[in-house]
Amino acid sequence: MLAKKLKHKHLILASGSPRRQQFFKDLGLNFEIRLKPVDEIYPPKLRHFEISDYLAQLKSFPFESDLQPNDILITSDTIVWLNNEALGKPKNEADAFLMLKKLSNTTHEVITSVCFKTTTSQKTVASVTKVTFKNLTDEEINYYIQNYQPYDKAGGYGIQEWIGNIAITKIEGTYNNVVGLPVDVVYRELLALSK
Repeated sequence: MLAKKLKHKHLILASGSPRRQQFFKDLGLNFEIRLKPVDEIYPPKLRHFEISDYLAQLKSFPFESDLQPNDILITSDTIVWLNNEALGKPKNEADAFLMLKKLSNTTHEVITSVCFKTTTSQKTVASVTKVTFKNLTDEEINYYIQNYQPYDKAGGYGIQEWIGNIAITKIEGTYNNVVGLPVDVVYRELLALSK
């Protein structure tokens, strides 16, 4: 349905995330994957969704001069927010362990911001999901790090993986947002841009 409405538009997804790409496929959309490197550095004064908004917009800047009138560029960023601190992607095994230790027996927020850019407009929308973890043992944390891929995920975990099955006791908000893209928001905004 959405693909039909967007048939005169050219969607560009600027994300190397296989999870985000799959969501676009699941929506039945025709899209191009286009990647440009960007240093994901944000001003330290930013808080909460200001960080993910800033980074999602930052990722769109290298494409500005390339956009054609019928293009819709989609960039996105996800952070985990815990105790007034943003947790990004872990740098190594020790970093992943520390992150998961912090998340153990707490509730954190997963914030994903999505930036929609055309030649004439830009809109950034953030989605927040609250996730509660049980008390994780060191053995469980180490098992997850050794057997899964925490390094490309904000907060060092994927909700769709083993740890999501055994550790999450409560979720408030959209599940897909924690996977990496608030699909309901993307659908709504692309529908608006199809008009």
